[in-house]
Amino acid sequence: MVKAMPDRWRPRITPTRPETDPGAAEKAAADLLTALGLDLADENLVDTPRRMAHALLEMTTASDFELTTFPNSEGYDELVLVQGIPVQSLCEHHMLPFVGLAHVGYLPGTRILGLSKFARMVDFHARQPQTQERLTQRIADHLQQGLRPRGVGVVIEAEHACMSLRGARAPGARTVTSALFGHLRDDPPSRAEFLALTRSKP
Repeated sequence: MVKAMPDRWRPRITPTRPETDPGAAEKAAADLLTALGLDLADENLVDTPRRMAHALLEMTTASDFELTTFPNSEGYDELVLVQGIPVQSLCEHHMLPFVGLAHVGYLPGTRILGLSKFARMVDFHARQPQTQERLTQRIADHLQQGLRPRGVGVVIEAEHACMSLRGARAPGARTVTSALFGHLRDDPPSRAEFLALTRSKP
């Protein structure tokens, strides 16, 4: 999933996935819409297969970014937490979106992470069909591997269209998932501090 290039302190993170085929995606979208009984000769729908394919490709294509870190020269050892990072991804079971907020934090070791990289990491991992549980775990794993901090915590709260628009039809219901490593998992006070802060409003 993640390919890191050589620079030790500014590794370029690139997605590893097969090449996409926009033409085939557009044809498949047209076939699906036709099978659903829609008239693609209708002026309002004639360009829908192309737009539908483009939207799905956009939602499942991650952009490269540099995981820039800096020396922890001051020896900062308290929690760093970025709250309220917008997150949107696709449920792999229904190909419907889930949308919400991610809260990502860590206890620094010898390196600290550039703050914008929290949002870039969330977006990078969100752009593929998956479960919310897996997305939460992937972000935490990536931060743990790329930064080697003393602890990592990720909490995601999201509303799933597959639950709010169909099936149970429970709009407003939120799913909350978490992944914790190191001191944020094993040290009760640190764990409690992190989880309490993620429950406070950004």
